[in-house]
Amino acid sequence: MEKAYQLYVYGHVQGVGFRYLTKMLADQLKLSGMVKNLPDSRVYIEVQGPSLTVSQFISAIKSNPSPAGRVDQVDIKPLALDKKRQDFVIYYYS
Repeated sequence: MEKAYQLYVYGHVQGVGFRYLTKMLADQLKLSGMVKNLPDSRVYIEVQGPSLTVSQFISAIKSNPSPAGRVDQVDIKPLALDKKRQDFVIYYYS
């Protein structure tokens, strides 16, 4: 079964390669979605794919994929599946 979630990531997550490493992780797990910086220093992520794989992705995000960064909190909310979404992209402007 496929699941989709939106994540708001708090901590030292901008300017440390967090978005790029998030995309690498999503690509490795063959998940689709997007990641972008928010003006308030958070990172916003949408992710979808097989339930177990999405859970692995979320666990890795909570553990912080960027060695130069720090994740303090991750807020997670369910999201409707987007059947048109095929890959994982980085948005460079919010």
